[in-house]
Parts: sequence; structure tokens; C-alpha cells
Amino acid sequence: MEQGCALVPDFPKAGILFRDLTPVFADGPSLRAVIDAIATAFRGEFDVVAGVEARGFLLASAIAYATGTGVLTVRKSGKLPRAVYAEPYDLEYGQATLEIHRDDVAPGTRVLVVDDILATGGTLAAAVRLFSHTGAVVVGCAVVLELNGLGGRGQLAGHRVHALSVV
Repeated sequence: MEQGCALVPDFPKAGILFRDLTPVFADGPSLRAVIDAIATAFRGEFDVVAGVEARGFLLASAIAYATGTGVLTVRKSGKLPRAVYAEPYDLEYGQATLEIHRDDVAPGTRVLVVDDILATGGTLAAAVRLFSHTGAVVVGCAVVLELNGLGGRGQLAGHRVHALSVV
């Protein structure tokens, strides 16, 4: 899936080679292939799809629609209007915090967490921790592209990780 991905050097800071998947998402057949592959890998295993801000929103919405399930948003700090759970995490180029509404998911709900890229794993690990506060069950994490050698999969030990492509 790295084919069609735009490589952007020194973004968001010097020394980072950013892999931008928006060209893949802009191509209808490619987007359909991505959504179908993730939905098929987890079919029947989840009640709701949680998308991590921001490109994860695109994937989660489409997967939820394709499977007839609900969708949740995992937002950056300060974006949600009601009471939240918050989880700080480290990025490969800084620090951030993710949040979910405290009342968006009931205990026992089966959640599939999706994002575009798995790098160091900090973002997805924070999202998984958020859902543990609610009593929900994270059935797995799905990404389009995994960057090998950055330790991301190790941050998600104990959780199923499905990547469509690994580079």
C-alpha cells in the first residue's frame, strides 16, 4: 500500500519522512480495497469502529458503513465538548494527548481501533488505553501501513494488529 503514498521529507519536522496516504484515499478503487481488506479481516468481531484523528476518521467511517456498525472518534485534546477520558502519549516527533467521551461506549462493547499508519505505536496504544477506561473490549487495531523497525507493534502487545502493508 506504500504505492500511491506520497513521501514528504522533513515533515512535520526535519529528519522525518512523512508517508501521506491521502492520495490512496482519493482514488476510489484504492479506498475500496483498503476498506474491504480491513472490514474482511475483522468481520463480525466488532460492534463499533474507533477512528484516530484525523485520517483514522476517514477509515473508521467507511468501515462502519460497510459493516453496518457504529463509529467513534478518538480526538486530540480539547476537541470534545463533554466529559472525557484522556491519555497522553509520545509521538516519534513530540508529545500529544488523545480523548474520548466518557459515555460514548458501554462496557463490553467490542471496538476495532483504526488509523492510517503504525509507526512507534504511541497513538494506537493511547487509544487502546482510553477504551480500557470504559470497560470496552478492543478486538484489534488496523492500519493501512506499518513502518517496520520503529517498535509500534510492541506497544500493542496483547492486541491483534492488522497492517495491510509493512515497509
